[in-house]
Amino acid sequence: RAVEHPAADAAGEKQTETPAQAEPAPSAGDEPAERPPLSPSGEALQTKAIEMLRTIYDPEIPVDIYELGLIYEVNVDEETNKVHIVMTLTSPTCPVAESLPGDVEVKVKSVPGIEDVNVELVWDPPWGMERLSDAAKLAMGLG
Repeated sequence: RAVEHPAADAAGEKQTETPAQAEPAPSAGDEPAERPPLSPSGEALQTKAIEMLRTIYDPEIPVDIYELGLIYEVNVDEETNKVHIVMTLTSPTCPVAESLPGDVEVKVKSVPGIEDVNVELVWDPPWGMERLSDAAKLAMGLG
């Protein structure tokens, strides 16, 4: 099930995070496959994973990585209780580029009920200020 991220896109609409695809991205006109909705226990694991992500802060910005919009997807495989996280950083030269994905993996893996975590670091789409949640904008004095 896709997770709706709190950030708005450039047009001011809510962005919906979609599951990562193992196959190539669909071409124009193709509809991506929908994942079935999570069961209550799957939703609970997803919520716990997001709560843990909200405890991880960018060392240079006093805002957690979820509110910063660095987390693009949080997917739960209910058969294995594995979590797949797709994330980015503010830039490829970010000082924590080598350590933050590993920190995310370790912290989310510590959540009771989560058996394994895979963190995928992506640069496309690139992070931008439009990914900030309203709470992040307020914390940074931008809203």
